[in-house]
Amino acid sequence: MLKTILKRILQSIPTLLIVITITFVLTRMIPGNPARTILGPQASAQDIAEMEIKLGLNKSKLEQYADYMIGILHGDFGTSYVYNRPVTSLIAERIPNTLLLAVVVIFLTWLVGVPLGVLAALKWKSPLDRVLTVLTSIGMAIPSFFFAVLLLLFAVKTGWFPVGGLTSSNFAEMSFGEKFWDLAHHLVLPVTVLFTISLAGLQRQMRANLLDVLDSDYVKFAKAKGLSEFKVVYKHALRNAINPMITLLGFEFAGLLSGAALTEYVFQYPGLGRLILEAVFFSDINLVMASLMMGAIMLIAGNLIADILLILTDPRIRVKGGAA
Repeated sequence: MLKTILKRILQSIPTLLIVITITFVLTRMIPGNPARTILGPQASAQDIAEMEIKLGLNKSKLEQYADYMIGILHGDFGTSYVYNRPVTSLIAERIPNTLLLAVVVIFLTWLVGVPLGVLAALKWKSPLDRVLTVLTSIGMAIPSFFFAVLLLLFAVKTGWFPVGGLTSSNFAEMSFGEKFWDLAHHLVLPVTVLFTISLAGLQRQMRANLLDVLDSDYVKFAKAKGLSEFKVVYKHALRNAINPMITLLGFEFAGLLSGAALTEYVFQYPGLGRLILEAVFFSDINLVMASLMMGAIMLIAGNLIADILLILTDPRIRVKGGAA
């Protein structure tokens, strides 16, 4: 397993280099002058020129790229133009919040989506299956931004849920139990939005996978041998049906970053997605590049976790890995 992990990490290095290069080129194509954005529309040409020198924007694109790569090797992603703080510290503040949101959503989605998908497959073409199919279609059709705005209006109208931030202003003064409840209370709305949309896709995929496996020859042979339906489904069919889902886990993990951006923005959740949107809006180039790079790292990390889980659950991969 260690050999496989090291191999995946080494394979990810070219991917990161490509992401960094593409991100650098695209951010340099963003309309507007970061120096003018920082100083405001009333700034003189001399002030803008001095700010461009300070930011290194007076250099050629190749020199800027070389400086940026050298900075990354030293763990320096530059300074945010808007926040006037090191980009590393900004991202370090936001990543735990985004990871918390992603982990909670993924856990709840799998906890509910897999059993519902299995149930729909076992009750194929029954009224229950049709109801679940309609509900998942609705869940997949609802835009996350629209759903988030609806929930925000509901929260403002009823006052049942906080409508911004991750914690209350007096969070530091609370006991451990009160802190847990306050954190969970603030997570309800953003988690509900992302959970609803993720659940729809996962449940439908699980249903389709299990239906394919149940129609395979080895499952029919197991039934012909007289094995109980419980053993056939949960010991043989489910394991093979869930393996493709594990493969998609990495993409789901990274997809939550992009999918959560608008949700975080609506609920003013202090996550990485909201930080990226604000950075793009204010043309904060260093922050945009570092945030997108972190998104790529999250995708690589998610795929690595999926590979490890596949090794643990699929004996065929373990045998291939040992033979290699």
